[in-house]
Amino acid sequence: MSQGLLTRAELRSSAWQPLFKDVYADARLVVSHPTRCSAAARWLIPPGAAIAGRSAAALFGAGRVEEHEPLDVLVSTGQRFGPVAGLAVHTASLPDTDVLLRTGVPVTTPERTCWDLAQWLRVEDAVALVDVLVRRRLVEPAQLSERARRHTGERGWKRMLRVADLTDGGAESPPESRLRVRLVLAGLPAPVTQFVVERNGAFVARLDLAWPQWKIAIEYDGIWHHDPEQLHRDRRRLNRLVGDDWIVLHLTSKRFATDFDGFLAEVCHAIRTRKR
Repeated sequence: MSQGLLTRAELRSSAWQPLFKDVYADARLVVSHPTRCSAAARWLIPPGAAIAGRSAAALFGAGRVEEHEPLDVLVSTGQRFGPVAGLAVHTASLPDTDVLLRTGVPVTTPERTCWDLAQWLRVEDAVALVDVLVRRRLVEPAQLSERARRHTGERGWKRMLRVADLTDGGAESPPESRLRVRLVLAGLPAPVTQFVVERNGAFVARLDLAWPQWKIAIEYDGIWHHDPEQLHRDRRRLNRLVGDDWIVLHLTSKRFATDFDGFLAEVCHAIRTRKR
């Protein structure tokens, strides 16, 4: 429009779809998170800024940023930018070493992304994303702990250290990560993720979370358990543990959202029983 190729009225037609203020795309284009990041990087954010936080994590394959949610953008301290509709603008020190180009889009490095997630999100939400980055071998917990220690005394270093200590790349879903973190924050020992039970050297079952010393396991039943066949396979798998004296506690997604305290009491009771 600034070059006189299109009028504002033409942009309001069905041939175009708005991405951000004064940024439009062909209506036939399927808009994705990378598309929005690319458009923001090319037309909105200033030089030296980068896609960050949840948006950067999603570009690295961790989590999702829905079309209606703002993109996280990080600009250097002292740089004036925003507010901009569709962007969540954060300001902090941003050295060049914390930024890389991903298909032409400036994005914070996986390590820096983890630092920002630790600052901007609740602990359990940050760990859920960092777990995925660790599982994808983009970053290591020891690397994150080292970064926190290098910045000892700076704002946020303790949050980074806490997230690094809670991170476990063995988690296979964000709800499992959040559940593990809540259990630890409630004062329980960290459970083992994806623990494999064997009998006479043969595979018996793999458990979402387990305390093998007490033979207590937790299975998270997410929405995929609505599939009758999946439920059948899981229950048959877990029934094999009965003969080995395992306690298996099940937590549904609904109960996790509405009655975690009640479930926590059941876990604590099981642990007290086994300790005796």
